[in-house]
Amino acid sequence: MKLLLVGSTGLVGSHVLEQALADPGVHSVVAPGRRAAPAHPKLLAPVVDFDRLPEDAPWWQADAVICTLGTTMRTAGSEQAFRRVDHDYPLAVARLARQHGTPAYVLNSALGADASSRIFYNRVKGELERDLAGLGFASLTYVRPGLIGGQRAEFRFGERAMVSALTLLGPVLPRRWRLNPASQIAKALLASAKGAAPGVHVVTSDRLT
Repeated sequence: MKLLLVGSTGLVGSHVLEQALADPGVHSVVAPGRRAAPAHPKLLAPVVDFDRLPEDAPWWQADAVICTLGTTMRTAGSEQAFRRVDHDYPLAVARLARQHGTPAYVLNSALGADASSRIFYNRVKGELERDLAGLGFASLTYVRPGLIGGQRAEFRFGERAMVSALTLLGPVLPRRWRLNPASQIAKALLASAKGAAPGVHVVTSDRLT
């Protein structure tokens, strides 16, 4: 298969990229991003501006898209900037991929995603899921992890503290509240893209521990 991966430099996205490049069932990976990526015989990594995506690029046509784009309020600096990265960019990618005939889209969403939520983060994630559902993908999957475990490039004190707490409490917590390792989330994303079952599907956090 040919896989289109956006967000390949993030914690989860980097695991997806590593797994996809090692998977003999994946023939090639296109990973557009803001900066160049290390060379690999299966990888095409065009440098793009997500505010001005190249609409006619041939690589929009793929067997499936995996989207792991995302930021934090602290990094974004405002609700508007956060929404642009976590809603507008993934939706723009989806629209272009769909216009070029890509049949499947897999989103790294979040536990609690709900378009009617009073919590801004959850509401944005839910609005993206809702808007993706209107694009007509033959296969659409939302993977909804809770707290993600793994070593990020950026230091997030609050998240690091929560990871430590959930690591200690994991055995006694309900499965849906346990830590979700980035590698396990990536595995679920890639499996959903390769399987591409017809319809809309949700992979919940209890399946990612």
